[in-house]
Amino acid sequence: MDFQKLVDAMAAMTCIVSVEILDDNSKGDFRIVTGNKAYVDSIEKPAPGAEMLVKKFVPDSLYTDYLTRDLNFEEYCYRSAVDKKSLHSYVTTERLKGIWFNMTFLPIAYEEKTDKGRKCYCIYTMEMEFQASTENLSSLSNDVATKVVEICLLLRNDNDFKDAMTQVINGIRDMCEAEHCCIFLVDTYERKCSVLCEAFGQGTKLKPMGVYVDDKFYEIAESWPGLIDGSNCLIAKDEADMQIVKGRNPVWYKSISDAGGKNIVLFPLKANGELLGYIWAINFNKDNALKIKKVLETTSIVIGSEISGYHMLNRLKILSSRDMLTGVMNRNEMNNYIDKMVVKEKTPDSLGIIFADLNGLKKINDEYGHARGDALLKDAAKALREIFKSEEIYRAGGDEFTVILRGVGEKELYEKADKIKEVASKYKDLSFAVGACYTDETKNITETLRCADERMYEDKKAYYSMNPDKQAR
Repeated sequence: MDFQKLVDAMAAMTCIVSVEILDDNSKGDFRIVTGNKAYVDSIEKPAPGAEMLVKKFVPDSLYTDYLTRDLNFEEYCYRSAVDKKSLHSYVTTERLKGIWFNMTFLPIAYEEKTDKGRKCYCIYTMEMEFQASTENLSSLSNDVATKVVEICLLLRNDNDFKDAMTQVINGIRDMCEAEHCCIFLVDTYERKCSVLCEAFGQGTKLKPMGVYVDDKFYEIAESWPGLIDGSNCLIAKDEADMQIVKGRNPVWYKSISDAGGKNIVLFPLKANGELLGYIWAINFNKDNALKIKKVLETTSIVIGSEISGYHMLNRLKILSSRDMLTGVMNRNEMNNYIDKMVVKEKTPDSLGIIFADLNGLKKINDEYGHARGDALLKDAAKALREIFKSEEIYRAGGDEFTVILRGVGEKELYEKADKIKEVASKYKDLSFAVGACYTDETKNITETLRCADERMYEDKKAYYSMNPDKQAR
């Protein structure tokens, strides 16, 4: 068959891909048989940022001579050449960032026998775009579009973000017919990771991710881009594919296999180029691999955007509620919390208030500068966090900290208040004036605040009486 004549009749970048099927029905080589001038130029005269591994086209070469091995590309070529399916895909990859590929795979009826088995062929046509086309992104088959819309509606119809994501992951697990699906978050700045939500099939023996995630798990997650290896996702649907996973990351392959995983689809979740996490399905229905890929290619963009928005709201909340110097809650958040207790809370509960003011901060600022004073304030917050949770501590003013404890016992409150000075003694120049007060009903919070404040000032007065040199003039 004159393949060259066939590709030369195509205006877009076009080549012929051969897929070798061995006598035992396993996959052999995937080769670029020939290409038209536009395709050859894409290799030998590439656009900036679209360079291949080599800049010389050699007919009938392995496709891996030009780009790193890509299981997704192989799957599309196989389905088209061997299963005689006409397929379309629109993707961007880590390998060639910022470039979108509009790809079409068309089966060729012609096959030929070889010494090892047979060769099947498909036409591979592509267009490169340097900006994503919303028209191409939304060009989906009816069944894929329906599933994408369902997932988007779940995200929009629930006010609670985590509940909505739990519904989404359950829907994705059902669609994948998988034993386990998970949305897993990574924080590249803090080098931490966490499970946002996960879903399990009936009767599965796979364990929750919480069993595996510890302080060192980020180092494992950090290796996952290598699994995807420049593509836009990883789909390992059978043992042959899993052997490729083993070659790329033997430690992770062993952990998946030991846990009972036989196949996996793994998609990165991103927004504005920032990696936010991953979505995966383990032991999915491999017969639906292409549908799963198409659904997740679109929904991973939507989910990444939602996670980014959620993070943004959390950051804004932190900015409005946290004291940026010390990391504890700020006065605005304390006022809101107190107002809520006074106006809205009807259930009686015990309450403990502790006022802890720094002694001598003004003199330190005057003598050594505000940098030393700021360092002392940070030490003060650090000392208080040894005893209380960050969410219980408020920086109420320049040198003033307030601790609000709900449901605390009277004995426990005063024990913790006494411990503040003990912990403070471990830090250079750190000294607190402390006042604590207890009530068995939150409705008495105003009186309790006043009581703790008065006791703190009594303690401060006693401190300066014994240490007059510490007081600013």
